[in-house]
Amino acid sequence: MRSTSPDGHAADADGLREKRSAENFPVALRVLPRRLRSDLQAVYAVARTIDDLGDEADGDRIALLKAFGDELSAAFDGAEPTDPVIRGLVPAMRAGRVELEPFRRLVEANLQDQHVTRYATYEDLRAYCRLSADPVGRIVLRLFDVHDPEAEELSDRVCTALQLLEHWQDVAEDHGNGRIYLPQEDLTAYGVTEDELGAARASRRLRELMRFEIDRAAALLGSGAGLVGLLHGWGRLAVSGFVAGGLATVDALRETNGDVLATQAKPGKADVLAWLVWLQVGVPRTGRRSG
Repeated sequence: MRSTSPDGHAADADGLREKRSAENFPVALRVLPRRLRSDLQAVYAVARTIDDLGDEADGDRIALLKAFGDELSAAFDGAEPTDPVIRGLVPAMRAGRVELEPFRRLVEANLQDQHVTRYATYEDLRAYCRLSADPVGRIVLRLFDVHDPEAEELSDRVCTALQLLEHWQDVAEDHGNGRIYLPQEDLTAYGVTEDELGAARASRRLRELMRFEIDRAAALLGSGAGLVGLLHGWGRLAVSGFVAGGLATVDALRETNGDVLATQAKPGKADVLAWLVWLQVGVPRTGRRSG
């Protein structure tokens, strides 16, 4: 970000990149062929950079996000990027394996985060997820040369469900940061106040609300899990890894009995692996897509 970060904030972006380099890349994807693995890691790094600039960067986050988005757009137009994260995506760009639009939507989602901290309805939250989550699935499908409308629809369901589950894991943290993703209509329906989200333990009403939200996200994930059956080969394995992580997260959240404030709902690697194995052998192969 040295060439694009305004007002001397390049060091902030550099520090975020160092943090990301220590993060674990999804275990199920480590066995992929080198080119696919490199492409996915490059996509993951760009997506994480966008999220971190929107969530954690000091200074003018809007300016940082716009600068990163501008350099990304220029790179897709053929310019040579100076940002190392964007440079990592260049091979996939030049080969036509990724498109700009999904990344543009990720930037838009994080720009929205800078001024929208509440969502009135579930449909409003779903619309946000179409910017913040669904584009990632579309990118992954393209990397595996999948251009099937049915697969795209199922992928959107999976990605939105994964985003919702992440929000339900982070209710307390988000509240502490001034953000509430629980729809206002649901808080009202269950008689939950915003102050209750900052307590050490969830109230009875909040536990009931969270059980409802977890079940709804689980149903959405289940409605999209058939995506695995449309895929073959490495594409099936990669997507299974993401779905398995979601299913294991549902289990972990349900174990809290709705008290997501007192207990960190985080699945173990063994739980994810168990679901991954089940998805590989338990979902029928119905499609002709992805190698």
